[in-house]
Amino acid sequence: MSPTPPARRLRLHLPRRMFAQVLLMQVAIAAGVAVLATGLFLAPLSDQLDDQAMRRALSIAQTTAAQPQIAEDLTDTPATAGGPVQREAERIRTATKAEYIVVMDRRGVRWSHPTPSEIGRLVSTDPGQALAGHDVMQIDSGTLGRTARGKVPLRDGDGKIVGAVSVGIAYDSVRARLLHAIPGLFAYAGGALAVGALAAWLISRRVQRQTRDLAFSDISALLAEREAMLHGIREGVVALDRGGRIRLLNDEARRLLGIGDEAVGRSLDEALGEGRTADVLAGRVTGTDLLTVRGQRVLVANRMPTDDGGAVATLRDRTELEQLGRELDSTRGLIDALRAQDHEHANRMHTVLGLLELEMYDDAVEFVGEVVGDHRATAEQVAEKIQDPLLAALLVGKATVAAERGVALSLADRTGLPDRLIDPRGLVTIVGNLVDNALDATAGTAHARVEVELQAEGRTATLRVRDTGPGIPEEQRELIFTEGWSTKQRPAHRERGIGLPLVRRLAERQGGSATVGEAAGGGAEFTVVLPEALAAADLEPALAVPSDPHAHTVAEEESR
Repeated sequence: MSPTPPARRLRLHLPRRMFAQVLLMQVAIAAGVAVLATGLFLAPLSDQLDDQAMRRALSIAQTTAAQPQIAEDLTDTPATAGGPVQREAERIRTATKAEYIVVMDRRGVRWSHPTPSEIGRLVSTDPGQALAGHDVMQIDSGTLGRTARGKVPLRDGDGKIVGAVSVGIAYDSVRARLLHAIPGLFAYAGGALAVGALAAWLISRRVQRQTRDLAFSDISALLAEREAMLHGIREGVVALDRGGRIRLLNDEARRLLGIGDEAVGRSLDEALGEGRTADVLAGRVTGTDLLTVRGQRVLVANRMPTDDGGAVATLRDRTELEQLGRELDSTRGLIDALRAQDHEHANRMHTVLGLLELEMYDDAVEFVGEVVGDHRATAEQVAEKIQDPLLAALLVGKATVAAERGVALSLADRTGLPDRLIDPRGLVTIVGNLVDNALDATAGTAHARVEVELQAEGRTATLRVRDTGPGIPEEQRELIFTEGWSTKQRPAHRERGIGLPLVRRLAERQGGSATVGEAAGGGAEFTVVLPEALAAADLEPALAVPSDPHAHTVAEEESR
């Protein structure tokens, strides 16, 4: 025979959907509250009804005992079924619908009773307290069954106790009142439960819409996936509430913005400071793929509003891409310069060859000397005035590129910079950026000229770059230092409007400034003042604070 299969356990399976579970829990809570409230109301109701019945009995007894005729009849007439005490007690009992009214003398002998045969007999319960002058309320059993009783002393006209009055209210009527109140109480509880169930259904429907009919397990999985995604992607994510306060930051956003968990709950202006980055993330600057500079990083930001009035902003690090784009621009510029130099060199070689074939040897020697001398003179002039090798090499290279673009690049007569730069890479970035902008502004114009002036006074270095271009209108002289703003056409491989903001950022980081005005002969004149750019004159250059080789790599490349 096959073994008996094991008995299956009865298991209650809760619904999977979140709104159904919320509805079930709320209905259960509403039902529990209704049952608890009904029980808490019924528990004292019986005692309250008993107390009301005893007080009613006591009140009837006090009213009966207050009639002086009953006390007189008690002392002047015998205890008979047709006596005046019995007639008056029955009249009051009928009027008040009491179960009984018993008038007794000091011995406890009844002078009135609903059953006439009980008149003249002793009462069934002890009347001692009432005969001693005390009012008594109690639930007790006697010849007429269980009743709510009130007993009071009966006094004559002189205030002497001559007996007592006992009034009883049938306990069955008290219980009937309790039972009569229960259906109404259950009706109220049922109505409250129905209202609670309706409210629970409405709330659960709202929860269903807001949770998109997901189960708790689905929500838990989504939260786990969200955490993994936010902390795993290489894009910064910043979530904002409807008040513009930060409510979420992933790891990449903390790295790109340079802030920590202390920024959560604060506004963007408090966490980031006033500037373009805060304006872009807050939505005060609109558009897609908006550029901003945070520290030495070039960021691309996009902002998407959410249904609750907040927003989610994403940040991408375009520093390396901008660096590659600027390197590509520099490479193309050098290639164009080399190509032009190649053509120029070929022309010169042809000239030398022609002079040699014509046996004009002296003219050939003079021609070669002039060509070599011009280039050597330019390099010597730069090296004489600019003693820092990195900056001198940059200006020699820029002079070559400028010549091929038809622009005369020269150093001002007052130029003089010793080899005491604390951060030569930072100054190379600033000079290279300003010279490139000046070449772009003047290339293709008549008598194009760019002049660079570098002066040192104490530890302060002052840079001025003048050009003969169209200049910058006065209303745009602050806008050009804003990230993303440019008058030039955007190239295909990168964004514009980064170089000049970086120049001002580098200058301000050293406690200096970067401004633009109008040159003396027209065009633009950029002025950069760096108060702490030079080491003290009594220190050797080797003792100057070395610059971090990686500190300005990004900014240097962005300026190219």
